[in-house]
Amino acid sequence: MKSQTRAVVIGGGIAGCSTLYHLTQEGWTDVVLVERNELTSGTTWHSAAQVTNFGMNQTMVGLKTHSINLYKELADDPEYPINYHHGDGGIRLASTEAQMEGYRHFSSMARGMGVEFEVIDAAECARRHPLISTENLVGGLWDAQDGDIDPAQLCQALARRARLAGAEVYRNTPVTGLTQHRDDSWTVHTEHGDIDCEVVVNACGYRVNEVGAMMGVHHPVTSMEHQYFLTEPIPAIIDAGHRMPLIRCPISDYYCRQEKNGLLVGFYEQDCKTWGMDGIDPNFVNALCPDDLDRVTDVLEGAFARMPALMEVGIHTVVNGPITYTIDGAPLVGPIPGKRNAFCIIGLRAGLGEGGGHGWMLAQQIVHGEACYDTWCIDPRRFTGHSNVELTALKAIEDYQNEFRFHFPHEHRPAGRPAKTTPLTPILAAEGAEFTVVNGWERADYFKPSPDFHETHSFKFNQVFDVVAAEVAAVQTAVGLCEVNGFNRYELTGRGVHDFLDRMICGRVSRKPGRVGLGYLLNHHGMVKAEATIANLPDGRVWYGSAAAAEFHDMDWLQSHLRDDEDVQIRSLTNDHTILVLAGPNARAVMQAVSRSDWSAEGFPWLSVRTCFIGIAPAVVMGVSFSGELAYEIHIPSTQLYAAYLALRAAGADHGMRLFGARAVDSMRMEKGYLHWKADLLTEFDPFETGLDRFVKMNKPDFVGKTALAQRITDGPRRRLACLRVDTPEAPAHGGASVMLNGRVVGTVSSGDWGHRTGMNLAYAFMEPDLATDGMQVEIDIIGRMTPAQVIPMSPYDPGMDRVRS
Repeated sequence: MKSQTRAVVIGGGIAGCSTLYHLTQEGWTDVVLVERNELTSGTTWHSAAQVTNFGMNQTMVGLKTHSINLYKELADDPEYPINYHHGDGGIRLASTEAQMEGYRHFSSMARGMGVEFEVIDAAECARRHPLISTENLVGGLWDAQDGDIDPAQLCQALARRARLAGAEVYRNTPVTGLTQHRDDSWTVHTEHGDIDCEVVVNACGYRVNEVGAMMGVHHPVTSMEHQYFLTEPIPAIIDAGHRMPLIRCPISDYYCRQEKNGLLVGFYEQDCKTWGMDGIDPNFVNALCPDDLDRVTDVLEGAFARMPALMEVGIHTVVNGPITYTIDGAPLVGPIPGKRNAFCIIGLRAGLGEGGGHGWMLAQQIVHGEACYDTWCIDPRRFTGHSNVELTALKAIEDYQNEFRFHFPHEHRPAGRPAKTTPLTPILAAEGAEFTVVNGWERADYFKPSPDFHETHSFKFNQVFDVVAAEVAAVQTAVGLCEVNGFNRYELTGRGVHDFLDRMICGRVSRKPGRVGLGYLLNHHGMVKAEATIANLPDGRVWYGSAAAAEFHDMDWLQSHLRDDEDVQIRSLTNDHTILVLAGPNARAVMQAVSRSDWSAEGFPWLSVRTCFIGIAPAVVMGVSFSGELAYEIHIPSTQLYAAYLALRAAGADHGMRLFGARAVDSMRMEKGYLHWKADLLTEFDPFETGLDRFVKMNKPDFVGKTALAQRITDGPRRRLACLRVDTPEAPAHGGASVMLNGRVVGTVSSGDWGHRTGMNLAYAFMEPDLATDGMQVEIDIIGRMTPAQVIPMSPYDPGMDRVRS
């Protein structure tokens, strides 16, 4: 066994084998995989192994398409062919028109990735799958590429190709410990000796936290027992003359695919069960849980009703094995938070179908620092300090119970809530707040007009439209108050702070005390990595603020670039402070009533920052606005948040104050051309493509990503972000929707919402550069309808910024 290598992948299932193979494809051939038993001896061996193109966003569709193409190539390898039933087709059923609207959106989204789905009616579903009943069926989504694969053969084929490229695989080699050294390299301790390496990868399936504990981390992954059975041969399948399409049924919580001349039928029962939370038997290898068909009786009845042929055939085999889940159902693929040179590829509940793409994404990140797609939807750092064992289990159960039920826009399911709150959470709830969730934080989304108000989640505009309109009107004409909790906040101190920030940010970094600026951080490929508000407090401290979801992400990025000789300290205040946003033309009068400071336009101009008191509460106040109105961003220690809130509410009573929520903020920022991190600010685009030209100073001596960005300028843009006015009052353009011209995809929507002050349905989209020009007429596929849209200037509301300066 080698004693030194470049990377060690721990785990020999689909995650580990795919990562090992793709590392060799990216140029790292001196790599090793260690497996405690035999390859595929964990969840992989009993996987139902369905391979679909369906994903909830474009990144997921892209990695699944890569999996399909890779698996086709492996299956066609004459030297080592594997069994892959590709192109059987698959149908996701729907019993409501709302579900069909969702399928139409996903079809529009997938088209931008070169994938064609088909939305079909109930009769066509039955024609393509003659074993199903159309009772209570509206239609479905057809994926022509759907199929299934032999899991063991797939992993062996990947391992074989990796070995041929120079990688080594050590079976029956349990890892006993992990040691990280001062230079961030690792030693992997095994029963057969130690291996020194630059990079370590946790690909350990349901044993993920056994290895996580060796490096002092806990991953938000838990396992669920999952059952399926294989039937005896079914005459109708034998007589059909072709393989049956796959079925995924959110109506009855089951799936099925053809297995020989029978069916494999799997269940997602409501009476589901976690597995392994109190530890896993070391001898649980190539093993299953006890059968428990009584637990799936309700699901089985629904499956019988949908497929009556099941009532006439015997059960050949029952399989009950653990599969892994995360808090939101998507895997964790990427850097391990707070660690250097440590990565994971875990929580792959649909591992066989997606594993080829996941390994591809991870290998790119390890070798190149970034993948070709923005991978935030699978980034391990999207969960922060709230992601404990109990929350993970509750969300895993909820996700399991809703396996084939996608989330509607603005839908936040109840399990594991509330995870993070502030002293104002119950106060705002009493005021009628309906909450959204941001990185675990309960944040007011909007305020219900009556206690019995209920939102029907939809891809169209719904009952909340008029509620948000009223909140926006109050901000525009009087004054509004909004809590923005969880906002990421670091305090930077030391002699080298501004030099450090100047190196990290691609634009100008103000060093003047009492001033605030906006900056963008790029990765080493010159792409947009992060957005930060930099505030120079009068006492010399510097505050770095960014999106709530970026708490772990930005800390990792900043700390990884600190030099040993730099006098810079970074301290997180994210969980210690909360923001109250006061916005509207009457905001200045309210501030003057609660604070002795001078809040005039001359005494506190736009982009200023000062410390003061709001009533009796100490505060840091910034003159910034995400709404486009005169606004104050008031940062309060959470222990004194309620005192500040009471003072502002009392003062606001004489000035028409109204509470407003996150939906109103989103509507207003769309009208101002303000961008949302990980919706419009992506690692797939550089700052010029994203329309951030004014924030880039190429004449600076250096900044992270400058060399690569200079080359990108020479090469020219691939896309440009544009603002479009959409010609429909019916529905917004949701992220991922395809922008079309003459039947061709020419762009993809990143954000969409109604602008209540302008009366416009607005969308942002990354478009072909020549088309992202004012006046260009295109169409957007919005839930299946080609809707006219026109490119307009990026800030249709108060483009001269007069209101924020007033």
